[in-house]
Amino acid sequence: MSNITRPGDPPGGRRAAAVWGIGVSVYFVAVIFRTSLGVAGLDAADRFHVNASALSTFSILQLLVYAGMQIPVGLLVDRLGTKKVLAIGVVLFTAGQLGFAFSPTYGTALASRALLGCGDAMTFISVLRLGSRWFPARRGPLVAQLAGLAGMAGNLVSTLLLARLLHGIGWTPAFAGSSLAGVVVLVLLLVFLKDHPEGHEPEPFPHRGAAYVRRQISASWREPGTRLGLWVHFTTQFPAMVFLLLWGMPFLVEAQGLTRATAGELLTLVVLSNMAVGLVYGQVVARHHEARLPLALGTVGATALVWATTLTYPGDHAPMWLLIVLCAVLGACGPASMLGFDFARPANPPERQGTASGITNMGGFVASMTTLFAVGVLLDATGDDYRIAFSSVFVLQALGVSQILRLRSRAARREKERLVASRVSSVHVPA
Repeated sequence: MSNITRPGDPPGGRRAAAVWGIGVSVYFVAVIFRTSLGVAGLDAADRFHVNASALSTFSILQLLVYAGMQIPVGLLVDRLGTKKVLAIGVVLFTAGQLGFAFSPTYGTALASRALLGCGDAMTFISVLRLGSRWFPARRGPLVAQLAGLAGMAGNLVSTLLLARLLHGIGWTPAFAGSSLAGVVVLVLLLVFLKDHPEGHEPEPFPHRGAAYVRRQISASWREPGTRLGLWVHFTTQFPAMVFLLLWGMPFLVEAQGLTRATAGELLTLVVLSNMAVGLVYGQVVARHHEARLPLALGTVGATALVWATTLTYPGDHAPMWLLIVLCAVLGACGPASMLGFDFARPANPPERQGTASGITNMGGFVASMTTLFAVGVLLDATGDDYRIAFSSVFVLQALGVSQILRLRSRAARREKERLVASRVSSVHVPA
């Protein structure tokens, strides 16, 4: 069992849970807005008179903006603090959702989704940093998994509630009405959220232009734990994201012959599995820190095995039981990707947590963008052969696993050195 306690750890407690809960509510709303297009895809195609390729641009652009913003957002969090960055994020993603509600053309809708993606990109890293400022380090894995759980809850709300509103009251009232949630969380964070508990202020750190940016990025990247975190996130997250964001529904309907209703239920299973597995992974890693890598590699192996079984199953369609197993296993990808932050967090001091998290968070989104594009290209090139198209998943998994195995020893050694050094320094701190 490993309970990592460090000198100067924040105490946690009810106040921490309340403040962190406000940050999580911001992320929850951001995910509702992020995934709202998933339930409005057909309506968007009709509203803006676009084909499937143009429709997929919404998702790819959103991921591109999100991934591209990760390091800048990490730097902003380290420099400005959580509250300011979250406030900027709420304003941007609420404006994007509202703009999407009233967009008269495809171009303005695309710009609105880009604005939404920019604001969304500021939320998760901020919530991770907020957790590290308010809770002891040993609670970090569970806090991160609970934040991811809130995101999945937002996905469910979008799927179950926003879809009904959209088909009940129409496009503009549904999206404009949902944007009010952004106003509510903005008021809450401005009034109640604090960056850190009293007595745990971060040490003053000079922030001087480009030199500061280079120093933060290079110092974070030099840590093997940061790079290992990036590759864990890269390798674990993308199979589920690609499935949920764009290609899962076409695969289940066109390749597996399911109805849209049944396919929707299987996509919901991915989300529910994610929520359940996230609680388990968070508890396990909080108690057994050394379980991080086995859990990550085990998830990658299970995902590869079930995908290979599904794609090579004889006959035209895989049986329902196998598709259920596939969706249940894909649900573990999100919680496994959270483990990447558990490698980056102990590798970096508090003043670099945002930057390190931003680097880590880029991994899965770069992999997702690459796979979204690769699947689309292969489908066009092979006449919609999903077996060949989804085989691209194995290429990125192989690349990620090779980098994880290359970095694991160095990251473990460096993490032990930092832990020993922190314990020694705590012993020599005068009373």
